[in-house]
Amino acid sequence: MGNERETRSEADRALCGLVKGLANQIDVHLRVRAAALGLTASQGTALCELTGPMTLRELAERMNCEPSNATFVADRLEAQGYLERHPHPDDRRAKQLVLTPKGTELRERLLELVLQDSPLAPLAPEEQDVLHRLLTRALIR
Repeated sequence: MGNERETRSEADRALCGLVKGLANQIDVHLRVRAAALGLTASQGTALCELTGPMTLRELAERMNCEPSNATFVADRLEAQGYLERHPHPDDRRAKQLVLTPKGTELRERLLELVLQDSPLAPLAPEEQDVLHRLLTRALIR
């Protein structure tokens, strides 16, 4: 029983190491692609996550950061003309972040760059789907 537990523990550590390694590769990949467009990694992440109008809190959750960090990134993107703050249609206390046409164009260019030589590119679409399902299951508790 103890040997089985040790083997499972080693396998778990190895798998966690692989996931961490992949996450690091994806982070470096995004950082390089964002820099090619004159963006910081955080700005690149924000642009990738801005799939539609959303609040700063929603953006922070998607970026996995504190709302104050998302605010800083949004402020910089707004100053560069890539996004605007609009009144929230359902909550008059909140604002929504909305990409400008310039921001939408930049986001599309970034997404194209991110797809080039992606760390996930060696996986077939079906394999990526399986990985997506497995990671989703592992993250939902």
